[in-house]
Amino acid sequence: MDATVAVVHYPEGAGHATRMLAIARELQSRGATVEVAGGGPGERFAALLGYEEFVPTAVDFIGDYQGADGSLADVLTGSVPDAVRRVRDVARWLGRVDADCVVTDDMFASVAALLARVPQYVCTHNTPGYYDDRAERAGAALLTRQQVTASRTFFYPAVWPAQAGDPRGVERVPPLALDVPLDGAVPDVDVLVSPSTYSDDLGAVAGRLRERGRSVTVVGGDDWTTVRSMLPVLREASVVVCPGYSTVMEAAVAGTPCVVYPFTSEQRGVAEFLAAGDGFAVATTPDEAVAAVAQPPAAPSFPNGAPVVADRVMGDRAAWQKT
Repeated sequence: MDATVAVVHYPEGAGHATRMLAIARELQSRGATVEVAGGGPGERFAALLGYEEFVPTAVDFIGDYQGADGSLADVLTGSVPDAVRRVRDVARWLGRVDADCVVTDDMFASVAALLARVPQYVCTHNTPGYYDDRAERAGAALLTRQQVTASRTFFYPAVWPAQAGDPRGVERVPPLALDVPLDGAVPDVDVLVSPSTYSDDLGAVAGRLRERGRSVTVVGGDDWTTVRSMLPVLREASVVVCPGYSTVMEAAVAGTPCVVYPFTSEQRGVAEFLAAGDGFAVATTPDEAVAAVAQPPAAPSFPNGAPVVADRVMGDRAAWQKT
């Protein structure tokens, strides 16, 4: 039986897209027809891989709540109405593409799948255990409970030992990374600095490393050319400095020592979980980050979880195609 699988990524940050695109490619290799949606910074990576992505209404909870001028009022007047529109957009799109099931890291796509009565698989690391802020913790707890209940399987990619803050009712899988060859030669990289939208001080880290004679490549910098997969670049790098989860997962698969310098509450929560394991160093200041690069942690070693997720989804095909 032919299978159409909708893969929907969250619109905040390119890492959401690349993780889900890794799963999309594995699903295709197993015979599925894959339809992709998401939008945001990840849209260009979908295009680089040949996907014509559906772009629903974008939602920016981090910007509305944790931004310089963010507030709960901004969430209520901005993110909440946008969330309703995104759910509506995705639900209608699922009907148009006649999806047999959905694989997503997008909380709104999970709700949309329920409305469209399409079986779903959730694949996300988000957990209330990351958050100190009461509102964020409560929101994450509610969403996790909803997604565990709604999904056939909730895949939880992690590189740390089991934690008390891990969500219940999930299936732990290895980290996810998009592994495709580059169009051209892999750049020569020593220290790779991979900022996120909210990582203001990584420029200072890059500057101090250069003062100490290190060759530094900044993802998204003036000399950077967008690549369709970061994994070949990470494998070339001696060490990577990043703020949060997405590059951590890719570094784990690449086997590259990783220095984590978090900024948002979610990133700080991930860093606390990482401190319980091996293969990663955590910094809280530019000086600590520079020192960790000089004496990096041991290289991590993890398999890629994308084939694991694809095997589980496609192995369950007979069940969800009867739904």
